[in-house]
Amino acid sequence: MAAPHLLLLQWLSLFFNFIIFTNIFFFAAAQLPGTWELLLPNAGIASMHTAVTRFNTVVLLDRTNIGPSRKMLPKGHCRNDPNDEVLKRDCYAHSVVLDLQTNTVRPLMILTDTWCSSGQFLPDGTLLQTGGDLDGVKKIRKFTPCEANGRCDWEELTDVELVDGRWYSTNQILPDGSVITVGGRGANTVEYYPPRKNGAVLLQFLAEAEDNQMDNLYPYLHLLPDGNLFIFANNKAVLYDHQGNKVVREYPPLDGGPRNYPSAGSSAMLALQGDYSTAVIVVCGGAQYGAFIERSTDTPAHGSCGRIVATEPNPVWQMEDMPFGRIMGDMVMLPTGEVLIINGAQAGTQGFELASNPCLYPVLYRPDEPVGLRFMTLNPGTVPRLYHSTANLLPDGRILVAGSNPHYFYKFKAEYPTELRIEAFSPEYLSLDRANIRPVIEGIPETVRYGAVFEVVISVSLPVVGMVEVNLGSAPFSTHSFSQGQRLVKLAVTPTSPEESGRYKISCTAPPNGKVAPPGYYMAFAVNQGVPSVARWIYLVS
Repeated sequence: MAAPHLLLLQWLSLFFNFIIFTNIFFFAAAQLPGTWELLLPNAGIASMHTAVTRFNTVVLLDRTNIGPSRKMLPKGHCRNDPNDEVLKRDCYAHSVVLDLQTNTVRPLMILTDTWCSSGQFLPDGTLLQTGGDLDGVKKIRKFTPCEANGRCDWEELTDVELVDGRWYSTNQILPDGSVITVGGRGANTVEYYPPRKNGAVLLQFLAEAEDNQMDNLYPYLHLLPDGNLFIFANNKAVLYDHQGNKVVREYPPLDGGPRNYPSAGSSAMLALQGDYSTAVIVVCGGAQYGAFIERSTDTPAHGSCGRIVATEPNPVWQMEDMPFGRIMGDMVMLPTGEVLIINGAQAGTQGFELASNPCLYPVLYRPDEPVGLRFMTLNPGTVPRLYHSTANLLPDGRILVAGSNPHYFYKFKAEYPTELRIEAFSPEYLSLDRANIRPVIEGIPETVRYGAVFEVVISVSLPVVGMVEVNLGSAPFSTHSFSQGQRLVKLAVTPTSPEESGRYKISCTAPPNGKVAPPGYYMAFAVNQGVPSVARWIYLVS
């Protein structure tokens, strides 16, 4: 046995090493890129579904049968539901709209259950919302946004409903402006809004991708620039011709196990650019298979990512690893073409109270870097964002982070309580030392037609060096670790032309058709040396 003084020296050595390590850790964390801010300490609801509107407001939506929220409906407005588990007469809001100028919320009235539903913006800027649970499983709803001081609210359609019940389905706007709804629990079909004559059409691929833990739910949908859909479910993907209702191609399986709900990975299509003939899909993270079945909260998540050029004749998945194993991470396309991976946990699976070890570190995925250098760890947050959390790009370049309710009802005394706070994460491109190269859009058309050449006028404090990009970002519907309809299109631009002191003119060419960019409202960003402007909304039409 070692002498007491040697034991003391060993203990002191360990102690001081711990102190040094801890100081290095916190110093390193403090120096990591990105900043956090609290936008709203209490939104009244935990947002399961989030979407940014063209009026620079944000729609936040939870399920209706959640019991009391922390936001009341206006006096005299209540929802009567004799089948509600908690409140037969419910006078609490389960949806709100956030004004980004004042960081205040206004309650909205939603009548039927939107639990694990889907959504997508229509070409006119209306948010289409489909399915849910119980009385909402076949419902179609619309929210037509308005100015922040307006009175717009949810409309439940009474003249049309879904053919099949849709719980855990995914929506995607198509080149003609219609919306396809794919899958859902017990629904291995697709259907459309406006409805088509053939109603719901069987997609056998979804049935084949289903397993004991239902890993075909919330399938990942990406509209490719050839007009077909890349559909990913479980660990498989197909190319789907939505016009002919047939699978035209099968992709090789992705290693690493299932990625969709409840295995809790995420996916994004990288920016479309050049001649728009190439589409690259990335799928990252996920739970170990069986964690959901076993109700395991501490099974480590994996951190593998697969990347595939979906438009190549014989594509293969290129594998790489994130800095952290992660489930329930949200992949957000930034105006620069990089991808932010944020939220989630490092162990467990999707489901109520089935995850642990929150992953507080956002990660930046830089697609143009070589394998091994693509991931950058960013400044960690302090608020765990687990099951039912969301992340959305804002027009000013920040990322709005909301939600997290890993409990069946609202529960505020728990290790990971129901989260009503709304935060914003600012990537490094918004740091003060880059303010002098941040462009300001001074002029841009409100409406742009496909293939049209148009001019954008910007101002910049320091002289422009190199090309200034003009990139169009969609406003997706964020839910369950996937942003439905997310898209970034880099426009063809001419070299920046000086106009006068600090002002420049950029000639741009709009996307050629709805396959590259479906019709609707987009956030138009000018990007100077990797720093985006505040976006201006433009309307892209045929």
